[in-house]
Amino acid sequence: MTHHGAGLRRLKVPEALIDQLVADYTRADLSPADRAMLDYAAKLTRTPWEITAQDVETLRQAGFSNAAILDICQITGYFNFVNRLADGLGVELEPYWKPEEIKTRNP
Repeated sequence: MTHHGAGLRRLKVPEALIDQLVADYTRADLSPADRAMLDYAAKLTRTPWEITAQDVETLRQAGFSNAAILDICQITGYFNFVNRLADGLGVELEPYWKPEEIKTRNP
């Protein structure tokens, strides 16, 4: 979350929302579409064998097109892959990614 939080700050996402997302996205003040997207991404990350057609249908009902659903699935899968590579190799964030430095460098 340290690295991605910096990106959210550059996009001018309110600090309170970033804090909510870091603590527990399920308690964050999100739109129904954003909640559906994050619920799908969390399920795909934690229990991919439990994904069903209903999960995809829930995204459609939230307003996502088939192309957007494919993007959500591919981006989730990609980040899961990259994070597992980094974790498996013991890769750590560079020293300049300290949370307190990120807040001051990316106002």
